[in-house]
Amino acid sequence: MKWTEQHIPRQNGRVAVITGANTGLGFETARRLAERGAAVVLAVRDTAKGRQAAARINGDVSVRELDLTSLDSVRAAAAGLRATHPRIDLLINNAGVMYTPRQTTRDGFEMQFGTNHLGHFALTGLLLDLLLPVPGSRVVTVSSTGHRIRADIHFDDLQWERSYSRIGAYGQSKLANLMFTYELQRRLAAHGTTAAVAAHPGVSNTELVRNTPPLARRLITRLAPLVTQSPAAGALPTLRAATDPAVLGGQYYGPDGLAEVRGYPKLVSSSPGSYDLVVQQRLWAVSEDLTGVRFPVGQAAAVA
Repeated sequence: MKWTEQHIPRQNGRVAVITGANTGLGFETARRLAERGAAVVLAVRDTAKGRQAAARINGDVSVRELDLTSLDSVRAAAAGLRATHPRIDLLINNAGVMYTPRQTTRDGFEMQFGTNHLGHFALTGLLLDLLLPVPGSRVVTVSSTGHRIRADIHFDDLQWERSYSRIGAYGQSKLANLMFTYELQRRLAAHGTTAAVAAHPGVSNTELVRNTPPLARRLITRLAPLVTQSPAAGALPTLRAATDPAVLGGQYYGPDGLAEVRGYPKLVSSSPGSYDLVVQQRLWAVSEDLTGVRFPVGQAAAVA
């Protein structure tokens, strides 16, 4: 079966919070969930662009300011959401940056690790108690095939202060997204209400390529019709992870085509290293220390 947008169940009565939803994959995810009846919150850094995006979506859509490069902004966004939404059914950690030059977030974290992983880690921890009472609720985090490329969790230099690789730093952040998902699911399992799931869009033609080195960007632009898919198609793995009743916690969804570059969403596997339980738990502890956020779920079973 080829899973398409027609398979998205009705979402009436459900609340979906989507980060980075004013453009690209996040916008397409928001649009389709709203069209299926969900009340959708676009959690975005630029609220003016968020309002423009909301105006293009049919349905119940609101905008909430969220800058993942600032833990103060993450805390403020979470507080605002808590004040307006007594429950959340879907938290979709979609926003991200890719191949940025060496720079840091407002809290001093390397930009890709701080935005893609730590910002979403903190947001999830601050909102999780709004999902836990809701049967069928899900935390969906968007990773990338880039988690396989020069990727490792560099505990000895998480912020890339000694030397910097755009590709390596991106790979670390996307690997962290997966390890966060797997460890979160282990912690959620005893509750039985909320699932943590991951997805990746394959290679989609979005604004993420804006920080790619010029030569590579020109090559990508020329080859885009052959090797990329539209944001609408790229959003399908996220939508399946968020809405397919058959999805289980701890799973990972991506395109079914060659090398998972494009195609219809299916269950896929991540790199062998992403399943390392010891590294998952160490990353979790470090992330708690760096963000100051503690989750309302107990520690998963210890790893021997």
